[in-house]
Amino acid sequence: MMNDERVIEGSEAVAMAVKGCRPHVISAFPISPQTHIVEALARMVANGEIEAQYVPVESEFSAASVLAGASAAGSRSYTASSSQGLLLMTEVLYCSVGLRLPFVITGVNRSVSAPITIQVDHQDTVSLRDSGVIQFYVESSQEAYDVHLAAFKIAEDPHILLPTMVCMDGWILTHSYERVQLLDQEKINAFLPPFKPDNFLDVENPKTWGSYAEDNVLMEFRYSIQQAMQQAKHRIKEIFTELSEITGRDHGGLIEPYRTEDADVILVAMGSVAGTVKEAVDRLRTEGRKVGLVKIRCYRPFPHEDIFESVKDARAVAVMDASFSMGSEGAVGLDLKAKLYGRPDAPLIIDFIAGYGGREVNMDSVSRMVREAEKAVSAGSAPAEAHWMDLDLSILP
Repeated sequence: MMNDERVIEGSEAVAMAVKGCRPHVISAFPISPQTHIVEALARMVANGEIEAQYVPVESEFSAASVLAGASAAGSRSYTASSSQGLLLMTEVLYCSVGLRLPFVITGVNRSVSAPITIQVDHQDTVSLRDSGVIQFYVESSQEAYDVHLAAFKIAEDPHILLPTMVCMDGWILTHSYERVQLLDQEKINAFLPPFKPDNFLDVENPKTWGSYAEDNVLMEFRYSIQQAMQQAKHRIKEIFTELSEITGRDHGGLIEPYRTEDADVILVAMGSVAGTVKEAVDRLRTEGRKVGLVKIRCYRPFPHEDIFESVKDARAVAVMDASFSMGSEGAVGLDLKAKLYGRPDAPLIIDFIAGYGGREVNMDSVSRMVREAEKAVSAGSAPAEAHWMDLDLSILP
């Protein structure tokens, strides 16, 4: 059977990927713009296309709890959520990381209220950056399809065993139609074997999960999660390479550098905006300006080593943050400054809040960010505070 190429909605592409991964349990509570994913999976289960238990629940807290129980019992498990729904899962996600439960979540990005909104930014998923959940951000529906296939294998790797979240921009990706190449089932089966954990709930072989811990062991448990995150960097690259050999598409590992080799200014971005930035980079190159892009595909674990190798010869890095750590600055900007500053050869890092609250980022926006970065290079220092792009202070009281 040849690979199947279709023009489909981004949500359906995700549902098709999940179907191919053969989950045992799918839990769901609808919240826009995630709803089309779980609707498609419900239809597939009802039609007998997936041999899975589909569990409708009364809240996102319950959806994550169902996943935790199913995963602990040895089942491959999946859900999707957005915005407040993801935040309602927070307690269970922290717990699931500590229990080392390898399920997969699609985090469909949508801004968090108040004010109530359905606009797109990364505040919801980035708010979970400290939980221990592995996080990927995708640029297109094709990448969403591919990365979901990899996510189950990454989560279930015996050296990782952590919940894994694939983050995709709501509406922009979930509700738009693209040409997507789907793998035939035999190829997926060869890439992703059945889930056979060494440890799971079994009345014939009782074990304990989540037992009480005193201070003489608790820090060691936390350290083991950090070690799994660090070790995951190498394994994630290996798994993406395996997938590339099947799909014929270069998945680029933890990051995707674009025209960075001789760049003076390198933009750093995550998610669907990367497509716009690539177009802007190409246009700026025709004007003789040496500009490049590093697209972060894996945000947690944070691939600072790979990013540094791509930006070390640049004069400035312009970070595009679609989230904000209140009282400080953008999360990605914070991460880069923490890891890169202190190196004698580190470039200037300028943090731009761009796309936050759904604010449009276009080619002109990117050009203006590059100009601001060039000014910082000329001045010999980066601004101490993040630069909020296209901010209209006149609307404030």
